[in-house]
Amino acid sequence: MQDKERRKQMDIWTLILKGSAIISWLLFTFALVMSYYAAPDNQYGVLRYHGIEVRKFWLTPLTGYLYILLWLSALISYVSIILNRFRSRRKTDHKYFNSLLLFIVSVAWIVYILVQIVTKGSG
Repeated sequence: MQDKERRKQMDIWTLILKGSAIISWLLFTFALVMSYYAAPDNQYGVLRYHGIEVRKFWLTPLTGYLYILLWLSALISYVSIILNRFRSRRKTDHKYFNSLLLFIVSVAWIVYILVQIVTKGSG
């Protein structure tokens, strides 16, 4: 026995959930680009052989922007998860697993960067 769908159209909350998912993924994509420029360079053997200097530290201003992007992405994802938790009432409602994945990856990335900066700074 299948229930009849009584919803006529998407409400504003569904649009907000979809919009927040798009915004948080865009912020995460910008964070990926920012991390390329903020992270230390890889020290390949050919660079050491030719005596080319490589940057072995994180760029502080860019790392600050990277933190902001990652925290905003995680915050929007978390709000989306909470909003979806209280908003969805039916079994057939979307689960928005992408927001949960993005939240976990963003927080894990923040922790990774913090550990890298602390270990590189003390070593």
